[in-house]
Amino acid sequence: MIIPVILSGGAGKRLWPLSRESHPKQFLPLFDGRSLFNLTLERVQAEGFAAPLVICNSEHRFMAAEQLGDIESRIIIEPCSRNTAAAVAIAALASNPDDILLVLPSDHLFTDGNAFRAMMHSATPLAEAGHLVTFGVRPVFPATGYGYIKRGDAVNVDPGFNVDNGFHVKQFVEKPDAATAQQYLLSGDYFWNCGVFMFRAATLLEAMQLHAPAVLNACKKAYAHHSIDLEFIRLDSEAFAAAPNISIDYAVMEHTDKAVVVPCNTAWSDVGSWSSLADSMEKDSDGNVTRGDVLLQNTKNSTVFSEEKLVVVVGVDNLIVVETDDAILVAPQAESENIKQIVEMLTEQQRSHVHSHRKVYRPWGFYDSIGEGDRHKVKRITVKPGASLSLQMHHHRAEHWIVVRGTARVVRGEETFLLAENQSTYIPLGVTHRLENPGNIALELIEVQSGAYLDEDDIVRFDDHYGRNATHITERQAS
Repeated sequence: MIIPVILSGGAGKRLWPLSRESHPKQFLPLFDGRSLFNLTLERVQAEGFAAPLVICNSEHRFMAAEQLGDIESRIIIEPCSRNTAAAVAIAALASNPDDILLVLPSDHLFTDGNAFRAMMHSATPLAEAGHLVTFGVRPVFPATGYGYIKRGDAVNVDPGFNVDNGFHVKQFVEKPDAATAQQYLLSGDYFWNCGVFMFRAATLLEAMQLHAPAVLNACKKAYAHHSIDLEFIRLDSEAFAAAPNISIDYAVMEHTDKAVVVPCNTAWSDVGSWSSLADSMEKDSDGNVTRGDVLLQNTKNSTVFSEEKLVVVVGVDNLIVVETDDAILVAPQAESENIKQIVEMLTEQQRSHVHSHRKVYRPWGFYDSIGEGDRHKVKRITVKPGASLSLQMHHHRAEHWIVVRGTARVVRGEETFLLAENQSTYIPLGVTHRLENPGNIALELIEVQSGAYLDEDDIVRFDDHYGRNATHITERQAS
């Protein structure tokens, strides 16, 4: 059996403003309501594949769990980002030595699921024979944004194995300039490095002990002292933070003599920009990709996304227009790769637009900040059936709640009572409270906050159903 190891990190830079740190691209419902994370799971829900192992950060754990749905799985929480070498080491440590691990980015797209699965099965004998297998995509244009793999001689595992399917790796090459990329395209000996790997857990650990012992030792301590948090496996924070921040390519693959490359026989995209996303989606007769309430006239080869407002585009060519609840992006298609630099500028300016949308998702539902002014803020809160917010208190603000749909159970100090539609209540400053949805439909209410300080870090949490029991918490963990 092949164990899929799904790496789900991401900083939400490349598809900004649609993607954010708190909601990166792999969780966005971009493909007929399905996300890249969903599509990655679908590719490995077949005979010969075991339950997936997902590795993600703490902030994304509930989104990953929700998108997994009823799929049997394990989720390991990384306390901080340490790149792919540490994540892969943890996956190997959490597996049996002879397990075959298939490492997959959760935000890449392979167009032919059947061909993908056949390719993985054909590569399994290489991994069983002790090779560290990587997969290469035949380049179709001289890309300067991808790493490359140069193939060497064919691998001969046994007489029954098709040697044309595997080659020793001769060289890993970083992102080349345009002229070099053109040479690679014409030579036929180079592949794009798509970041997919296969190996026995024991083979990977042996290679890491030889080439990246600092990473492995830190991960051993982090996993040895892990804890169980609800259905999640939480690594030891201090030990994991000591691991060097390095990719599996740099840490192991570029140094080992066990690396082999298997050519991919299906189209692939890392969906690394708005242009590459558009190339992965169905276009109209004028080459346009649209989502949402969009009206085009005399427009060609453009990507136009709308989340809330009507977006009208007239008389343009090769343009990207993206409207979200709190930001609008307009850029030529040729500048698609440079959008991440805008995100870095926003980060330097400490803008909230980098981290989250106006609508913020939580394990119990979501809230939408629909308005604010001096000493007040208005939110629309939606709570899933059976879910509840933490038992909490605020030092600097009071809250008014008005139910507009469903039924709310309210804990306010020593009181517990129900509110139906069109009923309201008041939570005074400093009073312990909790909001619950005891019903079978989503609870929707309007919350009006008032006070001298309204930021999300003014929460003292006493009890929480989702294992977030920290006293004074940060904005990113709020509510």
